[in-house]
Amino acid sequence: MALRRHLLKLIGLVLVIVAAAWLLTAVAANKRDEMANKAFVADSFAMGTVISQKVFGANGQTAVDEATTKIEDLDKLLTFNDTQGDIYRLNQNAGIMGIELDPATVKIINKAQEISEMSHGAFDITVGPLVKTWQIGTDAQRIPSQEELNRLLPLVNYEDIDIDNNVVTIKNKGQMIDLGGIAKGYAGDAVIEIYRRQGITSAFINLGGNVVTLGNKPDGAPWKVGIRDPRPAGNPSGKDIGIVKVTDKAVVTAGDDQRYFMENGRRYHHILDPKTGYPAESDLMSVTLITESSLDADALDTAVYILGLEKGRELIRQYGGVEAVFITIDKKIYVTEGLKESFEFLGEGSGYVYQQ
Repeated sequence: MALRRHLLKLIGLVLVIVAAAWLLTAVAANKRDEMANKAFVADSFAMGTVISQKVFGANGQTAVDEATTKIEDLDKLLTFNDTQGDIYRLNQNAGIMGIELDPATVKIINKAQEISEMSHGAFDITVGPLVKTWQIGTDAQRIPSQEELNRLLPLVNYEDIDIDNNVVTIKNKGQMIDLGGIAKGYAGDAVIEIYRRQGITSAFINLGGNVVTLGNKPDGAPWKVGIRDPRPAGNPSGKDIGIVKVTDKAVVTAGDDQRYFMENGRRYHHILDPKTGYPAESDLMSVTLITESSLDADALDTAVYILGLEKGRELIRQYGGVEAVFITIDKKIYVTEGLKESFEFLGEGSGYVYQQ
């Protein structure tokens, strides 16, 4: 009888321990789920734009902080205004000597040269003298005289850049590299690498319109990225004209609505045509590229915008692995075949026509 009571006590104790262990496991699992779904959000300013991050996961804050520091470091490295940065040093030594640069800078310049070759110079990072003269987006923006542009245009030639391992040389004095059309693309990819290293599986970063996503949202649904209306004055609701659903993709836009000024009824925007020295005049208001690499998309979108709809389509076809949304000046929207199931048109009533 005593033995039976002892056995019952033991059984009861075991059941209590099992129940406690189950409860602790459930609590821990719930805690893990809570941390996996917790959003860490940060806004900062670098590379001339507002940068927004949203990161989910236990290491979210660490990832956000590391990413913010990385972007600030890249900003100093790649701007031509920082006297300690690579691009400032390189430009100062144009026509004098080659400069050994950070591997990240060399990678960006190599990518720029690749796109320049493919686009026959539509994208050209030696537009620095033109950018500095127009100063679009600053208080000093102005329209240069044709004489000024005629003096500067001979300085614009991507073939005057020589790359030997990490040593880069600019051929002629007065030439200047400007990485404004590609640097944010590199930064986006670098941030995604940081997120992955921190064990993050769901996140996005928006670098002034360059959106890069990691994985899906915490609920498993793809990210929805808006395609903005390049002429919002004709859009009473102010909403995006479309959205794309993406997973592990970069969504990068080039358009004449991002930085510009108006004079005598004409729009002067920041995307300069290396051939004319003026803001590019194509049949596009904007183009949005969707691809796995933010760096690729950021270099390509400038070239595609300058080339226009048909030549731009051909460029991304040759490059491969790129989908696009084109918005023309006559308010027609064209979407590449591989994107049609992921694109939703929202522009009804705003004067846009979706060319399905």
